[in-house]
Amino acid sequence: MTQTAPNIAFGHRGHDHEACIADALNRAEAVCAERGLRLTAIRRRVLELIWVNHQPTKAYDVLAQINTERGNAAPPTVYRALDFLLDAGLIHKIESQNAFIGCGIDHDRHPPKFFICRECGRAAEIQSTDIDDAIANEAKRSGFIVDHQTIEVDGLCANCAGR
Repeated sequence: MTQTAPNIAFGHRGHDHEACIADALNRAEAVCAERGLRLTAIRRRVLELIWVNHQPTKAYDVLAQINTERGNAAPPTVYRALDFLLDAGLIHKIESQNAFIGCGIDHDRHPPKFFICRECGRAAEIQSTDIDDAIANEAKRSGFIVDHQTIEVDGLCANCAGR
């Protein structure tokens, strides 16, 4: 793994979370423009709510916030926005929690891998070509075709482990 800086999701000092959200929204606009996709107001707001913190967010929590802001939104509205954001590669689903988290990695269609702190609830997407290569090599060796992959590692972040 080549990442040397601490992952921002786990309380990196000096992390400007407002800039983090702004960067995610700017990236979403660029990705959508490049691919000819429409980042509607509701899709943008759902993405922003996913990025409010670095904790996985459930669809019904997003729906509740949208209803607080805009009135009576139907669940399919939020689910369609989440599906759009997933398909565009702007968010990931944390399968074990049935929740969503923003994607901050700038490369297309990478297999998601997460460290999830069981104490504070934060999740950090990690990059590791070593893990990707190991899975691809083992799949090839055994004749297995991988069509979906999510790696979720539970444990304690440095902040929670140090308490």
